[in-house]
Amino acid sequence: MLNTFSDIETDVLVKLSASTTAAYYTETILGNWINEAYIWAASYKKWPFTEGRISTTWSSSVEEWGFEGIKSDTIRFLQVGGKRFQKTNFEDYQIYKEEEEDGTDKIFSDYGGLVYVNPEADVSGTLTAYGQYTVANLDITDLTAKTIFSTNDEEGNLAIVDEVMSYAYTKEKRFREAQLYHQKAIEILDNLWKRIQDEKFAYHGKDRGLWKDFDIIKG
Repeated sequence: MLNTFSDIETDVLVKLSASTTAAYYTETILGNWINEAYIWAASYKKWPFTEGRISTTWSSSVEEWGFEGIKSDTIRFLQVGGKRFQKTNFEDYQIYKEEEEDGTDKIFSDYGGLVYVNPEADVSGTLTAYGQYTVANLDITDLTAKTIFSTNDEEGNLAIVDEVMSYAYTKEKRFREAQLYHQKAIEILDNLWKRIQDEKFAYHGKDRGLWKDFDIIKG
């Protein structure tokens, strides 16, 4: 079972037939490699277990919002006071703001790590954004630390082990073995992603029409 940082580290050492007492593989070196491999694996796909939401108090006097911890371009759904806002590309958002200074359309966009919400929209309340959060580094001093895969799909931790193995063999200049382990890590993550995608057949849209109403007077 690969559930904690300690489990991952032990598995790497077993596969390397090495010990952290060896100068080549100190605890610090292994810890940094495990964290590096973890961040790589956690960012490899938009995993459902890195989805999250963040909320703030809506103020129509503020148009730009900086959501720390949420990856750029990953906010897929945004509400203010329970009202849904439509995501538009940044250029169209700016054109709309220029041509419809008092326009009340419920639209938002993002650019450069900032979220832009139309301040003229006739809504109030809590602003909630749903997107992909940035995975934090592992605390390599905590042997019980868990990855995002630990409580969701431990197979992802196998990919972390294989990726660390590729780092170790690169250090030993055994580049063929390093490439093989890197490919194994990729295959594990790709297979995990495929299983997740295969399960999405059960999701169905609910009464979402092809067309939407628009203001004829404004064109």
